[in-house]
Amino acid sequence: MNLVLLGPPGAGKGTQAMRLSKAFSLRHMSSGDVLRAERKGGTELGDRVAEYMDSGKLVPDEIIVEVILAQLKDPGDAAGFLLDGFPRTKGQAESLDKAMEAAGCQIDLALSLKVPDNEIIDRITGRRICPGCDAVYHIKTLPPARDGVCDKDGITLIQREDDSEEVVMKRLAAYYAQTEPLEAYYRRKELLGVSDGTKSVDDVFTDLVGMVRERLGNAVS
Repeated sequence: MNLVLLGPPGAGKGTQAMRLSKAFSLRHMSSGDVLRAERKGGTELGDRVAEYMDSGKLVPDEIIVEVILAQLKDPGDAAGFLLDGFPRTKGQAESLDKAMEAAGCQIDLALSLKVPDNEIIDRITGRRICPGCDAVYHIKTLPPARDGVCDKDGITLIQREDDSEEVVMKRLAAYYAQTEPLEAYYRRKELLGVSDGTKSVDDVFTDLVGMVRERLGNAVS
């Protein structure tokens, strides 16, 4: 069972990816994680990855796909994988599908979290971080007991530079230009499931679990 999780920044993909991976015994894989793992392994492929990462260049699609497939050769106890943050473009999705077909496997379902821009902006720009212990707060939904101060160590909270509205708007624009077309790609393949990401974390998870079970039927328990 192999899943792809889609959604704009701030949609809650990380939270749902962890819960889905645990629920269905899947290996949670993000492109960044697998690239770092391959690099750390000291393989010939890892050395190629390191060359791009050390030079600050983007790792080419074909190498990312190769790394993902290399990581899948040793699934351990996992019943499959969940890709989070990859593919990001239609070209990456097509490359992944071709490589997986050659390896005798496939993507079974692509799950997309839909959240309107105004809520995405609220979620991300409202985050505050403690520079001491890395605790995360939100000015509306998870405020500290004392305004602007970490509950744990009393350090003044900060807003990360990439949580500013200007940066969030740029990230959303990039998502709509590059990644949102993946919905149409997977819809044509009849592999797309969509959930309302504005609902509670538990309700979104229930939606996603229901779509996985409907797709795979008795293949999951």
